[in-house]
Amino acid sequence: MGYNQPTPVQEQAIPLILEQKDLIACAQTGTGKTAAYLLPLIDRISHEGYEHTSTLILVPTRELAKQIDEQVEGFGYFASVSSIAIYGGNKGDDWEQQKRALTTGADIIIATPGRLLSHMAMGYVKLNQLNHLVLDEADKMLDMGFMDDLIKIISQLPKQRQTLLFSATMPRKIRDLAQQILQQPAEVNLAISKPAEGIDQRFYLTYDNQKLPLLEYLLRELDVQSMIIFTSRKSNVSQIVRSLKKMGFTAEGISSDMTQDEREKALQGFKNKQYQIVVATDILSRGIDIDSLSHVVNFDMPQDAEDYVHRVGRTARAASTGMAITFVNEKDMFRVQKVERLIERELPKLPLPGDFGPGPAYDPTRRDGGSQRQRGGGRPGTGNKGSKNRSKHHRGPKPEGNGAARTDEAQANRPKREANPRPPRAEGQAAGEQQGEGRNKSRNRNRNRNRKSNKPQNAQGSPNPQVSQDNS
Repeated sequence: MGYNQPTPVQEQAIPLILEQKDLIACAQTGTGKTAAYLLPLIDRISHEGYEHTSTLILVPTRELAKQIDEQVEGFGYFASVSSIAIYGGNKGDDWEQQKRALTTGADIIIATPGRLLSHMAMGYVKLNQLNHLVLDEADKMLDMGFMDDLIKIISQLPKQRQTLLFSATMPRKIRDLAQQILQQPAEVNLAISKPAEGIDQRFYLTYDNQKLPLLEYLLRELDVQSMIIFTSRKSNVSQIVRSLKKMGFTAEGISSDMTQDEREKALQGFKNKQYQIVVATDILSRGIDIDSLSHVVNFDMPQDAEDYVHRVGRTARAASTGMAITFVNEKDMFRVQKVERLIERELPKLPLPGDFGPGPAYDPTRRDGGSQRQRGGGRPGTGNKGSKNRSKHHRGPKPEGNGAARTDEAQANRPKREANPRPPRAEGQAAGEQQGEGRNKSRNRNRNRNRKSNKPQNAQGSPNPQVSQDNS
Protein backbone atom coordinates (compact mmCIF):
# COMPACT_ATOMS: atom_id res chain seq x y z
CA MET A 1 0.00 0.00 0.00
CA GLY A 2 3.04 2.27 -0.27
CA TYR A 3 3.91 2.39 3.43
CA ASN A 4 7.69 2.38 3.64
CA GLN A 5 8.37 4.35 6.81
CA PRO A 6 6.10 5.21 9.74
CA THR A 7 4.96 8.77 10.36
CA PRO A 8 5.90 10.24 13.77
CA VAL A 9 2.51 9.42 15.32
CA GLN A 10 2.72 5.85 14.00
CA GLU A 11 6.27 5.45 15.23
CA GLN A 12 5.29 6.51 18.75
CA ALA A 13 1.82 4.97 19.03
CA ILE A 14 2.29 1.49 17.53
CA PRO A 15 4.72 0.16 20.20
CA LEU A 16 2.48 1.47 23.01
CA ILE A 17 -0.60 -0.19 21.49
CA LEU A 18 1.28 -3.47 21.05
CA GLU A 19 2.10 -3.30 24.76
CA GLN A 20 -1.69 -3.13 25.37
CA LYS A 21 -1.51 0.23 27.09
CA ASP A 22 -4.36 2.74 27.07
CA LEU A 23 -3.42 5.68 24.89
CA ILE A 24 -4.42 9.28 24.30
CA ALA A 25 -2.91 10.50 21.04
CA CYS A 26 -3.09 13.98 19.57
CA ALA A 27 -1.62 14.83 16.18
CA GLN A 28 -2.53 17.17 13.37
CA THR A 29 -4.83 15.95 10.65
CA GLY A 30 -3.29 14.03 7.76
CA THR A 31 -0.45 12.45 9.76
CA GLY A 32 -1.62 8.84 9.62
CA LYS A 33 -3.53 8.43 12.89
CA THR A 34 -5.86 5.79 11.43
CA ALA A 35 -3.01 3.46 10.45
CA ALA A 36 -1.37 4.17 13.83
CA TYR A 37 -4.09 2.16 15.58
CA LEU A 38 -5.35 -0.14 12.80
CA LEU A 39 -2.01 -1.77 12.03
CA PRO A 40 -1.24 -2.97 15.58
CA LEU A 41 -4.87 -3.97 16.26
CA ILE A 42 -5.13 -6.01 13.05
CA ASP A 43 -1.82 -7.65 13.92
CA ARG A 44 -3.07 -8.61 17.37
CA ILE A 45 -6.47 -9.84 16.13
CA SER A 46 -4.86 -12.01 13.44
CA HIS A 47 -2.65 -13.73 16.01
CA GLU A 48 -5.15 -14.11 18.85
CA GLY A 49 -7.89 -15.82 16.84
CA TYR A 50 -10.79 -14.24 18.76
CA GLU A 51 -14.21 -15.85 18.25
CA HIS A 52 -16.07 -12.71 19.29
CA THR A 53 -16.16 -9.02 18.38
CA SER A 54 -12.85 -7.82 19.78
CA THR A 55 -12.64 -4.21 18.57
CA LEU A 56 -15.08 -1.29 18.48
CA ILE A 57 -14.13 1.95 16.69
CA LEU A 58 -16.44 4.93 17.28
CA VAL A 59 -16.35 7.80 14.77
CA PRO A 60 -18.38 11.01 14.22
CA THR A 61 -19.49 10.64 10.56
CA ARG A 62 -20.67 8.04 8.08
CA GLU A 63 -17.93 8.97 5.60
CA LEU A 64 -15.20 8.32 8.16
CA ALA A 65 -16.79 5.00 9.21
CA LYS A 66 -16.86 3.82 5.59
CA GLN A 67 -13.31 4.98 4.92
CA ILE A 68 -11.90 3.18 7.98
CA ASP A 69 -13.77 0.02 6.94
CA GLU A 70 -12.06 0.23 3.54
CA GLN A 71 -8.68 0.72 5.22
CA VAL A 72 -9.23 -2.37 7.38
CA GLU A 73 -9.88 -4.30 4.18
CA GLY A 74 -6.65 -2.98 2.66
CA PHE A 75 -4.40 -3.37 5.70
CA GLY A 76 -5.85 -6.78 6.58
CA TYR A 77 -5.84 -8.21 3.06
CA PHE A 78 -3.53 -11.08 4.08
CA ALA A 79 -4.98 -11.45 7.59
CA SER A 80 -8.18 -13.22 8.59
CA VAL A 81 -9.89 -10.10 9.94
CA SER A 82 -13.53 -9.17 9.31
CA SER A 83 -15.08 -5.72 9.76
CA ILE A 84 -18.28 -3.79 9.12
CA ALA A 85 -19.25 -0.12 9.15
CA ILE A 86 -22.39 0.67 11.16
CA TYR A 87 -24.01 4.01 10.29
CA GLY A 88 -27.40 5.49 9.52
CA GLY A 89 -28.94 6.87 6.37
CA ASN A 90 -28.95 3.51 4.60
CA LYS A 91 -31.57 1.40 2.92
CA GLY A 92 -33.61 -1.12 4.92
CA ASP A 93 -31.58 -4.12 3.80
CA ASP A 94 -28.40 -2.46 5.15
CA TRP A 95 -29.93 -2.58 8.64
CA GLU A 96 -30.36 -6.36 8.28
CA GLN A 97 -26.78 -6.73 7.06
CA GLN A 98 -25.53 -4.73 10.03
CA LYS A 99 -27.69 -6.84 12.37
CA ARG A 100 -26.18 -10.08 11.00
CA ALA A 101 -22.63 -8.76 11.46
CA LEU A 102 -23.37 -7.66 15.02
CA THR A 103 -25.05 -10.98 15.83
CA THR A 104 -22.40 -13.27 14.35
CA GLY A 105 -19.53 -11.15 15.72
CA ALA A 106 -17.39 -9.32 13.14
CA ASP A 107 -13.85 -8.82 14.43
CA ILE A 108 -13.95 -5.03 14.06
CA ILE A 109 -17.04 -2.81 14.22
CA ILE A 110 -16.69 0.79 13.02
CA ALA A 111 -19.78 2.75 14.08
CA THR A 112 -21.33 6.16 14.55
CA PRO A 113 -22.66 6.40 18.13
CA GLY A 114 -26.32 7.03 17.29
CA ARG A 115 -26.67 4.09 14.92
CA LEU A 116 -24.88 1.71 17.27
CA LEU A 117 -27.20 2.69 20.13
CA SER A 118 -30.20 1.94 17.91
CA HIS A 119 -28.89 -1.60 17.39
CA MET A 120 -27.95 -2.00 21.05
CA ALA A 121 -31.51 -1.08 22.05
CA MET A 122 -32.73 -4.17 20.14
CA GLY A 123 -30.80 -6.48 22.48
CA TYR A 124 -28.74 -8.52 20.02
CA VAL A 125 -25.45 -6.60 20.12
CA LYS A 126 -22.77 -8.69 21.85
CA LEU A 127 -19.91 -6.53 23.11
CA ASN A 128 -19.50 -8.15 26.51
CA GLN A 129 -16.11 -9.64 25.54
CA LEU A 130 -14.72 -6.57 23.81
CA ASN A 131 -10.93 -6.24 23.99
CA HIS A 132 -10.22 -2.90 22.29
CA LEU A 133 -12.14 0.40 22.14
CA VAL A 134 -11.03 3.21 19.83
CA LEU A 135 -12.47 6.75 19.79
CA ASP A 136 -11.36 8.35 16.53
CA GLU A 137 -11.85 12.12 16.01
CA ALA A 138 -13.02 12.27 19.63
CA ASP A 139 -13.10 16.09 19.68
CA LYS A 140 -15.47 16.16 16.71
CA MET A 141 -17.80 13.64 18.36
CA LEU A 142 -18.05 15.85 21.42
CA ASP A 143 -18.58 18.95 19.27
CA MET A 144 -21.48 17.14 17.56
CA GLY A 145 -23.14 16.40 20.90
CA PHE A 146 -22.31 12.68 21.19
CA MET A 147 -21.01 12.84 24.78
CA ASP A 148 -24.10 11.23 26.34
CA ASP A 149 -24.22 8.56 23.62
CA LEU A 150 -20.54 7.73 24.15
CA ILE A 151 -20.96 7.38 27.90
CA LYS A 152 -24.04 5.19 27.39
CA ILE A 153 -22.17 2.88 25.00
CA ILE A 154 -19.01 2.70 27.10
CA SER A 155 -21.00 1.89 30.25
CA GLN A 156 -22.08 -1.38 28.61
CA LEU A 157 -18.55 -2.48 27.68
CA PRO A 158 -16.20 -4.63 29.80
CA LYS A 159 -14.14 -2.67 32.30
CA GLN A 160 -11.03 -4.65 31.41
CA ARG A 161 -10.19 -3.50 27.90
CA GLN A 162 -7.65 -1.43 26.00
CA THR A 163 -8.96 2.07 25.20
CA LEU A 164 -7.36 4.30 22.57
CA LEU A 165 -8.43 7.94 22.14
CA PHE A 166 -7.28 9.75 18.98
CA SER A 167 -7.93 13.41 18.33
CA ALA A 168 -6.55 16.29 16.28
CA THR A 169 -7.15 18.82 19.07
CA MET A 170 -6.98 18.50 22.84
CA PRO A 171 -9.52 20.79 24.53
CA ARG A 172 -10.39 20.38 28.21
CA LYS A 173 -13.51 18.31 27.44
CA ILE A 174 -11.31 15.67 25.81
CA ARG A 175 -9.12 15.56 28.91
CA ASP A 176 -12.21 15.14 31.07
CA LEU A 177 -13.48 12.30 28.88
CA ALA A 178 -10.08 10.60 28.96
CA GLN A 179 -10.07 10.65 32.76
CA GLN A 180 -13.44 8.89 32.78
CA ILE A 181 -12.70 6.07 30.34
CA LEU A 182 -8.90 5.52 30.21
CA GLN A 183 -6.71 3.80 32.81
CA GLN A 184 -3.20 5.19 33.31
CA PRO A 185 -2.91 6.15 29.63
CA ALA A 186 0.30 6.79 27.77
CA GLU A 187 0.32 10.02 25.77
CA VAL A 188 1.45 11.01 22.30
CA ASN A 189 1.31 14.73 21.43
CA LEU A 190 2.53 15.99 18.09
CA ALA A 191 2.01 19.51 16.66
CA ILE A 192 -1.38 20.04 18.27
CA SER A 193 -3.86 22.14 16.29
CA LYS A 194 -1.46 23.31 13.61
CA PRO A 195 -1.86 22.87 9.85
CA ALA A 196 0.88 21.03 7.99
CA GLU A 197 3.91 23.10 6.98
CA GLY A 198 3.26 22.35 3.31
CA ILE A 199 0.01 24.37 3.21
CA ASP A 200 0.13 27.83 1.60
CA GLN A 201 -2.54 29.68 3.63
CA ARG A 202 -4.12 32.85 2.20
CA PHE A 203 -6.92 35.11 3.43
CA TYR A 204 -9.00 37.46 1.28
CA LEU A 205 -11.10 40.19 2.94
CA THR A 206 -14.24 40.32 0.82
CA TYR A 207 -17.89 41.28 0.92
CA ASP A 208 -20.35 38.45 0.38
CA ASN A 209 -21.31 39.56 -3.12
CA GLN A 210 -17.65 39.55 -4.16
CA LYS A 211 -17.08 35.92 -3.19
CA LEU A 212 -18.36 34.16 -6.32
CA PRO A 213 -16.58 36.53 -8.75
CA LEU A 214 -13.38 36.15 -6.69
CA LEU A 215 -13.76 32.37 -6.70
CA GLU A 216 -14.09 32.36 -10.50
CA TYR A 217 -11.04 34.63 -10.83
CA LEU A 218 -8.91 32.33 -8.64
CA LEU A 219 -10.08 29.19 -10.43
CA ARG A 220 -8.96 30.67 -13.74
CA GLU A 221 -5.68 32.05 -12.39
CA LEU A 222 -4.50 29.09 -10.27
CA ASP A 223 -3.44 25.64 -11.40
CA VAL A 224 -6.30 23.72 -9.75
CA GLN A 225 -6.20 19.94 -10.14
CA SER A 226 -8.81 19.27 -7.49
CA MET A 227 -10.53 21.51 -4.95
CA ILE A 228 -12.87 21.23 -1.97
CA ILE A 229 -14.95 24.32 -1.21
CA PHE A 230 -16.24 24.36 2.37
CA THR A 231 -19.31 26.30 3.44
CA SER A 232 -20.94 26.39 6.88
CA ARG A 233 -24.44 26.61 5.38
CA LYS A 234 -26.10 23.55 3.86
CA SER A 235 -28.34 25.81 1.81
CA ASN A 236 -25.29 27.27 0.04
CA VAL A 237 -23.98 23.97 -1.31
CA SER A 238 -26.33 23.50 -4.27
CA GLN A 239 -26.27 27.21 -5.13
CA ILE A 240 -22.47 27.35 -5.29
CA VAL A 241 -22.46 24.18 -7.41
CA ARG A 242 -24.93 25.73 -9.86
CA SER A 243 -22.80 28.88 -10.10
CA LEU A 244 -19.64 26.85 -10.75
CA LYS A 245 -21.33 24.87 -13.50
CA LYS A 246 -22.46 28.13 -15.14
CA MET A 247 -18.82 29.25 -15.04
CA GLY A 248 -17.89 26.10 -16.98
CA PHE A 249 -16.34 24.03 -14.17
CA THR A 250 -17.25 20.45 -13.28
CA ALA A 251 -18.56 20.37 -9.71
CA GLU A 252 -20.68 18.33 -7.28
CA GLY A 253 -22.04 18.99 -3.80
CA ILE A 254 -22.07 16.93 -0.60
CA SER A 255 -24.13 17.72 2.51
CA SER A 256 -26.01 15.84 5.22
CA ASP A 257 -29.31 16.54 3.43
CA MET A 258 -28.28 13.98 0.79
CA THR A 259 -28.87 10.26 1.17
CA GLN A 260 -25.87 8.13 2.02
CA ASP A 261 -25.82 6.62 -1.48
CA GLU A 262 -25.79 10.11 -3.02
CA ARG A 263 -22.97 11.21 -0.74
CA GLU A 264 -20.88 8.13 -1.48
CA LYS A 265 -21.45 8.46 -5.22
CA ALA A 266 -20.42 12.13 -5.17
CA LEU A 267 -17.29 11.47 -3.08
CA GLN A 268 -16.25 8.52 -5.22
CA GLY A 269 -16.75 10.55 -8.40
CA PHE A 270 -14.49 13.26 -7.00
CA LYS A 271 -11.80 10.75 -6.03
CA ASN A 272 -12.00 9.28 -9.55
CA LYS A 273 -11.46 12.76 -11.09
CA GLN A 274 -14.91 12.80 -12.71
CA TYR A 275 -15.18 16.44 -11.67
CA GLN A 276 -12.74 19.07 -10.54
CA ILE A 277 -14.51 20.60 -7.54
CA VAL A 278 -16.64 19.35 -4.66
CA VAL A 279 -18.62 21.77 -2.50
CA ALA A 280 -19.25 20.45 1.01
CA THR A 281 -20.16 21.21 4.58
CA ASP A 282 -17.92 20.16 7.47
CA ILE A 283 -18.83 16.49 7.04
CA LEU A 284 -15.78 16.30 4.73
CA SER A 285 -13.47 18.20 7.08
CA ARG A 286 -12.53 15.19 9.24
CA GLY A 287 -10.59 12.07 8.35
CA ILE A 288 -11.48 11.94 4.64
CA ASP A 289 -8.33 11.12 2.69
CA ILE A 290 -8.28 12.34 -0.92
CA ASP A 291 -5.06 11.94 -2.89
CA SER A 292 -3.48 14.98 -4.55
CA LEU A 293 -6.00 17.55 -3.35
CA SER A 294 -4.36 20.74 -4.58
CA HIS A 295 -6.67 23.41 -3.12
CA VAL A 296 -9.09 24.01 -0.26
CA VAL A 297 -11.34 27.08 -0.19
CA ASN A 298 -13.25 28.26 2.88
CA PHE A 299 -16.15 30.08 1.24
CA ASP A 300 -16.90 31.41 4.70
CA MET A 301 -15.00 31.33 7.97
CA PRO A 302 -15.68 28.21 10.06
CA GLN A 303 -17.39 28.72 13.40
CA ASP A 304 -14.48 27.35 15.45
CA ALA A 305 -10.74 27.81 15.01
CA GLU A 306 -10.24 24.03 15.31
CA ASP A 307 -12.57 23.51 12.34
CA TYR A 308 -10.29 25.75 10.28
CA VAL A 309 -7.37 23.41 11.04
CA HIS A 310 -9.40 20.39 9.95
CA ARG A 311 -10.68 22.01 6.76
CA VAL A 312 -7.31 23.17 5.48
CA GLY A 313 -5.81 19.85 6.56
CA ARG A 314 -7.57 18.12 3.68
CA THR A 315 -4.72 19.35 1.46
CA ALA A 316 -0.94 18.87 1.87
CA ARG A 317 -1.47 15.43 3.38
CA ALA A 318 1.38 12.97 3.92
CA ALA A 319 4.15 15.57 3.43
CA SER A 320 2.77 16.91 0.14
CA THR A 321 1.97 20.58 -0.59
CA GLY A 322 -1.27 22.45 -1.19
CA MET A 323 -3.03 25.80 -0.93
CA ALA A 324 -5.79 26.88 1.45
CA ILE A 325 -7.77 30.04 0.60
CA THR A 326 -10.24 31.61 3.01
CA PHE A 327 -12.83 34.31 2.26
CA VAL A 328 -13.47 36.59 5.25
CA ASN A 329 -16.38 39.03 5.27
CA GLU A 330 -16.68 42.02 7.61
CA LYS A 331 -18.66 40.05 10.22
CA ASP A 332 -16.15 37.21 10.60
CA MET A 333 -12.90 39.10 11.06
CA PHE A 334 -12.74 38.37 14.79
CA ARG A 335 -12.57 34.65 13.89
CA VAL A 336 -9.31 35.24 12.00
CA GLN A 337 -7.63 36.37 15.20
CA LYS A 338 -8.82 33.20 16.96
CA VAL A 339 -7.32 31.04 14.22
CA GLU A 340 -4.00 32.89 14.35
CA ARG A 341 -3.92 32.51 18.13
CA LEU A 342 -4.55 28.77 17.85
CA ILE A 343 -1.92 28.06 15.21
CA GLU A 344 0.51 30.63 16.71
CA ARG A 345 1.07 32.31 13.38
CA GLU A 346 -0.10 35.45 11.58
CA LEU A 347 -1.69 34.71 8.22
CA PRO A 348 -1.41 36.94 5.14
CA LYS A 349 -4.45 39.07 4.20
CA LEU A 350 -4.20 39.54 0.45
CA PRO A 351 -5.75 42.48 -1.45
CA LEU A 352 -8.52 41.79 -3.95
CA PRO A 353 -7.54 41.86 -7.62
CA GLY A 354 -7.41 45.38 -9.05
CA ASP A 355 -10.73 45.45 -10.92
CA PHE A 356 -12.69 44.17 -7.91
CA GLY A 357 -12.57 47.43 -6.01
CA PRO A 358 -12.00 47.62 -2.25
CA GLY A 359 -13.00 44.93 0.18
CA PRO A 360 -13.76 45.56 3.87
CA ALA A 361 -10.93 46.95 5.98
CA TYR A 362 -9.39 44.44 8.37
CA ASP A 363 -10.58 45.01 11.95
CA PRO A 364 -10.45 41.89 14.16
CA THR A 365 -12.22 43.71 17.01
CA ARG A 366 -15.36 44.22 14.94
CA ARG A 367 -18.08 41.58 15.36
CA ASP A 368 -21.20 43.21 13.86
CA GLY A 369 -19.80 44.24 10.50
CA GLY A 370 -19.38 47.91 11.49
CA SER A 371 -20.99 50.76 9.60
CA GLN A 372 -19.59 49.91 6.17
CA ARG A 373 -22.11 48.15 3.99
CA GLN A 374 -21.68 46.79 0.49
CA ARG A 375 -24.11 48.09 -2.10
CA GLY A 376 -24.57 47.76 -5.81
CA GLY A 377 -26.26 44.42 -6.39
CA GLY A 378 -23.96 41.78 -7.81
CA ARG A 379 -21.27 44.24 -8.98
CA PRO A 380 -18.05 43.62 -7.02
CA GLY A 381 -16.24 46.52 -5.44
CA THR A 382 -19.05 49.06 -5.07
CA GLY A 383 -20.20 50.27 -1.68
CA ASN A 384 -21.24 53.17 0.53
CA LYS A 385 -21.83 53.90 4.19
CA GLY A 386 -24.95 52.87 5.98
CA SER A 387 -26.62 54.54 8.96
CA LYS A 388 -24.75 54.40 12.25
CA ASN A 389 -27.93 54.83 14.26
CA ARG A 390 -29.77 51.67 13.42
CA SER A 391 -31.47 49.68 16.12
CA LYS A 392 -29.86 46.50 17.43
CA HIS A 393 -32.21 44.47 15.24
CA HIS A 394 -30.76 46.04 12.10
CA ARG A 395 -27.06 46.04 12.90
CA GLY A 396 -24.50 44.69 10.50
CA PRO A 397 -24.31 44.75 6.71
CA LYS A 398 -27.21 43.52 4.65
CA PRO A 399 -26.00 41.64 1.57
CA GLU A 400 -27.27 42.73 -1.80
CA GLY A 401 -29.87 40.95 -3.85
CA ASN A 402 -33.62 41.20 -4.41
CA GLY A 403 -34.23 40.58 -0.71
CA ALA A 404 -31.85 43.23 0.62
CA ALA A 405 -33.37 44.93 3.67
CA ARG A 406 -33.94 48.69 3.79
CA THR A 407 -33.34 50.78 6.87
CA ASP A 408 -36.26 51.87 9.00
CA GLU A 409 -35.88 55.43 7.69
CA ALA A 410 -35.89 54.32 4.05
CA GLN A 411 -39.02 52.24 4.63
CA ALA A 412 -40.78 55.17 6.28
CA ASN A 413 -39.98 57.53 3.37
CA ARG A 414 -40.61 55.05 0.57
CA PRO A 415 -42.76 56.63 -2.21
CA LYS A 416 -46.27 55.27 -2.41
CA ARG A 417 -45.84 54.29 -6.04
CA GLU A 418 -43.30 51.65 -4.94
CA ALA A 419 -45.70 50.10 -2.47
CA ASN A 420 -46.72 46.51 -2.89
CA PRO A 421 -50.42 46.02 -3.75
CA ARG A 422 -50.66 43.99 -0.55
CA PRO A 423 -50.66 45.89 2.78
CA PRO A 424 -47.14 46.74 4.05
CA ARG A 425 -45.81 44.48 6.77
CA ALA A 426 -46.31 46.92 9.65
CA GLU A 427 -49.92 47.66 8.64
CA GLY A 428 -50.63 43.98 8.21
CA GLN A 429 -49.34 43.29 11.68
CA ALA A 430 -51.46 46.05 13.20
CA ALA A 431 -54.56 44.76 11.44
CA GLY A 432 -53.83 41.28 12.66
CA GLU A 433 -53.64 42.48 16.24
CA GLN A 434 -56.91 44.43 16.06
CA GLN A 435 -59.14 41.83 14.38
CA GLY A 436 -60.12 38.29 15.32
CA GLU A 437 -58.07 35.38 14.07
CA GLY A 438 -61.04 33.67 12.50
CA ARG A 439 -61.86 36.55 10.11
CA ASN A 440 -58.26 37.21 9.13
CA LYS A 441 -56.79 33.79 8.34
CA SER A 442 -56.39 34.69 4.68
CA ARG A 443 -54.70 38.00 5.47
CA ASN A 444 -52.40 36.32 8.01
CA ARG A 445 -51.36 33.75 5.41
CA ASN A 446 -50.57 36.51 2.93
CA ARG A 447 -48.63 38.40 5.57
CA ASN A 448 -46.57 35.30 6.36
CA ARG A 449 -45.80 34.88 2.67
CA ASN A 450 -44.65 38.49 2.51
CA ARG A 451 -42.45 37.99 5.53
CA LYS A 452 -40.76 35.05 3.85
CA SER A 453 -40.31 36.85 0.53
CA ASN A 454 -38.92 39.96 2.26
CA LYS A 455 -36.51 38.08 4.53
CA PRO A 456 -32.94 39.37 3.97
CA GLN A 457 -30.95 37.12 1.69
CA ASN A 458 -27.23 36.75 1.40
CA ALA A 459 -25.37 36.69 -1.87
CA GLN A 460 -26.00 33.00 -2.28
CA GLY A 461 -29.69 33.18 -1.51
CA SER A 462 -29.83 31.72 1.98
CA PRO A 463 -31.33 33.58 4.98
CA ASN A 464 -28.57 35.87 6.22
CA PRO A 465 -28.86 35.72 10.00
CA GLN A 466 -29.29 31.99 10.30
CA VAL A 467 -26.34 29.68 9.97
CA SER A 468 -27.28 26.06 9.46
CA GLN A 469 -25.52 23.49 11.53
CA ASP A 470 -24.55 20.36 9.73
CA ASN A 471 -24.96 17.28 11.88
CA SER A 472 -24.23 14.07 10.08
